[in-house]
Amino acid sequence: MTVTTAMDPAESHPHTINIGISSCLLGQEVRYDGGHKRNVFVLNNLSEYFEFVPYCPEVAIGMGIPRPPIRLVRRDDGVHAVGIQDPDMDKTDELRDYAFEVSGQLSEISGYILKKDSPSCGMERVRVFDHNNVPAKTGSGIYAATLMECLPNLPFEEEGRLMDPVLRENFIERVFVYYRWQQMIKDGLTPSALVDFHSRHKFNVLAHDEPAYRRLGRLVADAGKEHLHSLAGSYIDILMQALKIPATRKRHTNVLMHVMGYLKNSLDGDDKQELLEVLDKYRLGQVPLIVPITLLKHHLRKYPQPYIDQQYYMNPYPEELMLRNSL
Repeated sequence: MTVTTAMDPAESHPHTINIGISSCLLGQEVRYDGGHKRNVFVLNNLSEYFEFVPYCPEVAIGMGIPRPPIRLVRRDDGVHAVGIQDPDMDKTDELRDYAFEVSGQLSEISGYILKKDSPSCGMERVRVFDHNNVPAKTGSGIYAATLMECLPNLPFEEEGRLMDPVLRENFIERVFVYYRWQQMIKDGLTPSALVDFHSRHKFNVLAHDEPAYRRLGRLVADAGKEHLHSLAGSYIDILMQALKIPATRKRHTNVLMHVMGYLKNSLDGDDKQELLEVLDKYRLGQVPLIVPITLLKHHLRKYPQPYIDQQYYMNPYPEELMLRNSL
């Protein structure tokens, strides 16, 4: 499966975007009971755009198929992954060690989809049992928690949360941004490359976190003065944490007004009024984001604006994913 990252007409060669994934979501029969949890959305909607790289930590550490099930239990020294039938079977350290091992192999991975509720792979709200055998949905799978700690900038999401349109769009946007960052680093980090990357993602960041947008601008201003790799490390840390904040209708409207500002000298009064009305309908939740975006693109085709043309915000991922149709 290959995609063109571009949304930029100048980038015409295809690239493969790799996403790590819990093996059972691909239909692999690796569950403790020998079954799978094949995810139709992942396979039918996302497989055209991403290459999936499967991982099953429980199989990888030698637990076998089928195998005794495990669960999370809170003990005095923290949360452990132990056998349900045999609490003396503790797989915590092995799952952590495997996560450390995998974290060093993911330099070509641009995102990761985890199996919800799993004591090894669950991202959040996994049941943790106390000493009275009472569960509370307060945990994360041992493997997943360790992996996320090792790779805080890698986009992670659970397959269940991908059913939420806002969370789904947020994850896919982060994957494409992170992939472009990886490509920039691979091609060779330079001050001009970092400035260009930032310039093209400004509106993406503004839609998520305005304070981060300003912090990143200040960082890039020092690209020729500070140690570049250290600065770039700070930049990607701030960027990926900012993009985790879901964009709101208010923030999107703010960005769309910025875009409209570049057309103010080209549009006549009627076109301006129509745009303002559509933006207001979007802000009030009466139409999805794709409606004002489409209208703006219509005007930008008639009155091209080089600065807006280079903004990934206008085309952050393939339109065929139709993610903005539900926002």
